[in-house]
Amino acid sequence: MNLSTIKVALAQIAPVWLDHAATLHKVLETLKEAKTNGAELVVFGEALLPGYPFWLALTDGAAWNKSVVKELHRHYALNAVDIDRGDLEDVCAFAKANRIAIYLGIIERPSDRGGHSLYASLVYIDQNGVIQSVHRKLQPTYDERLTWSPGDGNGLVTHKLEDFTVSGLNCWENWMPLPRAAMYAQGTNLHVAAWPGSDHNTKDITRFIAREGRTYVLSVSCMMFKEDFPAGTPHLEEILANAPAVLANGGSCIAGPDGEWIIEPQIGKEEVLYATLDLNRVFEERQSFDAAGHYSRPDVTQLNVNRERQTTVKFKD
Repeated sequence: MNLSTIKVALAQIAPVWLDHAATLHKVLETLKEAKTNGAELVVFGEALLPGYPFWLALTDGAAWNKSVVKELHRHYALNAVDIDRGDLEDVCAFAKANRIAIYLGIIERPSDRGGHSLYASLVYIDQNGVIQSVHRKLQPTYDERLTWSPGDGNGLVTHKLEDFTVSGLNCWENWMPLPRAAMYAQGTNLHVAAWPGSDHNTKDITRFIAREGRTYVLSVSCMMFKEDFPAGTPHLEEILANAPAVLANGGSCIAGPDGEWIIEPQIGKEEVLYATLDLNRVFEERQSFDAAGHYSRPDVTQLNVNRERQTTVKFKD
């Protein structure tokens, strides 16, 4: 018996930075290109819609009560994604019409947490155009904590995609052993690691997770160059005065279940990368090691996961 293959597409693109509508249009155009090339799963980088908060490192973002930082945060929030408002309806409609599954990195401004705080979320849309999970990043990293809120375990789930079981985590969550273990326990064999960009993030961890989990790992990164800051950005002069020429150089790549490269980290340009993955290879590599199966000892060590969506208030009417 031979299991299925799947054609995947890694969309290594830059946002139209902090411009919700223009970036959403770019996402849809990229999906059209991927469909033309036969992709069945298309993945996008962390925080692509509408972009990563690069200003924090460029405008003294940790300064208390600074108007520049407040005004940029406001601009960010007003360009963030409200799923309940229908901001992803066009993406879902495309997925349904074209039978494509999608992992999309967004900045979410969710109504179930009051509608003002921001979360770095990874959204999975299935081939029927249905949003199956919204994983809010568990722990923002370093200066991200000045603009992003910590998420919860509600999105620590896997999804069936043909014969494959897919999972996804944001950026440095992929370095967190326990979230990885939660995905292994649910049978992931195609893991998506979403990054804001740069091969210094992807070059080591991609192969490590692939070898540890004996799974395919798709690391997908955004791009960002100095010239990608739009003219209408608040406080653009201060941002450009401190910005390097390259803020995110890509680094998207794919490793196979033996930990070897299928596509090495690609840097320096916007492009969509394609590969066809064979699920049979996973079963071959699990013969010697299976972290949640025959190479585990649940009688000695176990992980407890709280997948309840967190809220500050529970109403009874």
